[in-house]
Formats: sequence, structure tokens, C-alpha cells
Amino acid sequence: MLKFICYPKCTTCQKAQKWLDAHGIRYELRDIKTEQPTLSELTEWYKKSGLPLKKFFNTSGLVYKSLALKDKLPEMSEAEMLALLATDGMLVKRPLLIGEDFVLVGFKEAQWELAK
Repeated sequence: MLKFICYPKCTTCQKAQKWLDAHGIRYELRDIKTEQPTLSELTEWYKKSGLPLKKFFNTSGLVYKSLALKDKLPEMSEAEMLALLATDGMLVKRPLLIGEDFVLVGFKEAQWELAK
């Protein structure tokens, strides 16, 4: 079963959930704020996604901005970035849709068609 990791108050996450429901896609829901991703999960998802690690950061979030990460990320190693992401679920871009052989970050309908 797919894992749908979201922040329930996020409008993009709400749209993604409605899309999953409308397409009859079964998933396990997880609130990223109450059950934040672990370092090992983030590492696995990052490797499985094929995306640059920076794509996993919620660049419009308050935590990202308060830590001035726009300036700090280019200087950080992958290990440091993954460790930082694991400290606060609100730093992680959402929603995440995790399947056996794919990880989708953010909600783009065309990409999510792959999950069907």
C-alpha cells in the first residue's frame, strides 16, 4: 500500500488527498507534524526518488526561512541536510507519496498519474 505523508492543514496536501480518493487509490495516511520522518526513512526516500536532495526541503515554510536555509544549504553535505530534515517534519516538502519503487515529492497531478 502507498504511504501518503502530509500535513492535514496544508491546502496542497488536501488537494492531493482528494485526488487520491477520487481515483480510488488506497493509501496509509501519516501526519508529517505528529509523526515526522526518520533519518533512515528520508535517506531511503531520497535515494529512491532520484531527485536532488534540495527538492525535499519545504522552501516556503516558516522553519526553512527562520533558519536562513536558502544561504546555508549550498554549504551543507548530503548527510548534514538529511540530518536537518529529520529534526522537523515541517522542513520537509509535502505531500509525499511513497510506493514500492517510487517517491513523489509535492503534488503535481501529471506525476501522480504514475501511482495509479
